[in-house]
Amino acid sequence: MINVAIVWHQHQPWYRDVLATPPGSARMPWVRLHAIRDYFSMANIVSQHPGLRLTLNFSPSLLLQIEEHVEAGVTDVAWELSRIPAERLDEAQKEAILSTFFEADSHNQIFPHARYRALYEQRRDGKPFSVEDLRDLQVWFNLAWFGKEMREGQVALPDGTSASVAALVGRGGGFSAADVDSVLGEQLKVMRAVIPEQRRLAAAGQVELSMSPFFHPILPLVIDTSKATIDRPHATLPARFAHPEDADAQVGFAVRAFERWFGAAPRGAWPAEGAVSEDVVPIFARHGLRWIASDEGVLARSGRWGYDVTRSEVKHRLYRSEADGASVSVLFRDADLSNDIGFHSQAFEPEEAARRWLDKLKRSVGAVGPGEAGSGHGDSDARCVGVILDGENAWGAYRDDGRPFLHALYNALVSDADVRTVTPSELIEGNPARGVPAQPLASQTRVYELFAGSWIDEMGSAPGADMGTWIGEPEENSAWELLGIARSQLAATLASRAWTPAYQSLLAAEGSDWFWWLGADQESDHDPEFDDLFRMHLRTAYTAAGMSVPESLGVPLVARTAVWTFARPVTAILVGDGLVIRTNCPGEISWSLSPSGEAGQTMLSTVGGVFAGVYRHQAQLGPFLAPGELVIRFGCLSGAPCPHPESARVTIRDRRAPGGATP
Repeated sequence: MINVAIVWHQHQPWYRDVLATPPGSARMPWVRLHAIRDYFSMANIVSQHPGLRLTLNFSPSLLLQIEEHVEAGVTDVAWELSRIPAERLDEAQKEAILSTFFEADSHNQIFPHARYRALYEQRRDGKPFSVEDLRDLQVWFNLAWFGKEMREGQVALPDGTSASVAALVGRGGGFSAADVDSVLGEQLKVMRAVIPEQRRLAAAGQVELSMSPFFHPILPLVIDTSKATIDRPHATLPARFAHPEDADAQVGFAVRAFERWFGAAPRGAWPAEGAVSEDVVPIFARHGLRWIASDEGVLARSGRWGYDVTRSEVKHRLYRSEADGASVSVLFRDADLSNDIGFHSQAFEPEEAARRWLDKLKRSVGAVGPGEAGSGHGDSDARCVGVILDGENAWGAYRDDGRPFLHALYNALVSDADVRTVTPSELIEGNPARGVPAQPLASQTRVYELFAGSWIDEMGSAPGADMGTWIGEPEENSAWELLGIARSQLAATLASRAWTPAYQSLLAAEGSDWFWWLGADQESDHDPEFDDLFRMHLRTAYTAAGMSVPESLGVPLVARTAVWTFARPVTAILVGDGLVIRTNCPGEISWSLSPSGEAGQTMLSTVGGVFAGVYRHQAQLGPFLAPGELVIRFGCLSGAPCPHPESARVTIRDRRAPGGATP
């Protein structure tokens, strides 16, 4: 029998200045938009497969923002732009809507809807928008993020009501101000149902609820950056940041919030990004966590000589990690099976993708039947395959929000006699009713010298899990040093470790998200915005503590570059500027520059997706050292029809205009 422990991790960073509570104070809308597509439905879909068992993991920073939206009236900028009557929008507000309300997967969220697609093409072609067009766009941006089941019918909510936007989708356009209120009202209903739906499934025993530390920090780095494992050539460490008391607070605050939301303490945790080390074990154990999870890459580098994770009997099992007299169980993620769902299965028809994935699972384990040994390596009932990945962002790349795939996968799992879905706590405690034997902590094999690593191997580094995604590059190191200075200067204020605005903001700045996007190893649609959010949290910490804000926090960490998109085309840049070409579709671009005659061709690399679930494809051109005209031609490789232009032109202007002025 193959035990499969699926853990869907769901997270958003902290988008709001904690001292700013008026409507619109959240800078980005992804908490709200993923709530109506993913956070409610990922639980609700499980309830439609009674034989299924899995784990839903949340970061408290996400759930608290949902709670603030539905109970405290804290909204986001896009929500407030949606609420302004279209005829009263000023020019800046119109441009903000036109620039940001196409933030959705073009092939799966925009193009299937005739009116939304027409608005997209209208913006692409530079045509003016009437009041009616703007109102339709206000509605469609909010409609397209609803899950398929709500766009097509009614979905029952835990409070006895239901949610649906099918009537608005069916009308297609010609919307009124009342329709804007209606779609936002349905969003509020779904957001209000997110926590009760998780609680309902947990009470029914179908899901285990687990947590991440509150603001999703990389705990080993918060404990001590001097112990960071980085193996990229020429990487250096910043001035030491070592605050294990903050790591403890991140876990402690998370456990207490979890108890308030769900009525019981969590038994397990997915540490942010699966980042672990022996130093984190006592912290989780002290707060009552019985299990944590990480990646097979960490197991491979643990111990004196590493563990051979190519062998199923090594990789697919629970381990015990011990440090300073404390112990927790550790489940290591099967990277290939997890990443297949996150990055590859969307290329296949749902039923085929599910069959293909199940075949890969069985080949990986080598099990041959219920209760039988796999490949002669011992009792396969004791083995467990950890399938752990993002439970929100992958679905933007799937047809119909991934619903057909999820149903096909769940059906395949519960109907296969060789497979049993389980939760980590069920493995540890046993479940006689389902034939799951207990694997108590004392019986688990010890993993020695738990490596300081995460689920990701930083691009450009030597092979093997490390911490380089969050530390070691100049931008990342600068951020750690700003954080360290703030932590030192605020030490007296934060000594009590109470949940104050100053400490909350400082802990928010410790979140992994800001460091992920800094440096050249990761790219997003919004690097400058994430830079701004990081420095905003530090500024707020100083302000809340009654201290003056250092001037250094006004200086961006990320260099600014002009970004060209179909929804926000750039017509001109200045000599010395670079230009990022960003599209919704995979493909390539060719370009030519006159009068120099330079030309080139490049593939677009995939970026983004972590917060918005909207994957983009981009290439950087320049910087350009002389005036001229750049012609860009697009080649889409998505395999689907694209309403994109064949080419675009960007003028490169002299930095000094006639008369000596700088444009």
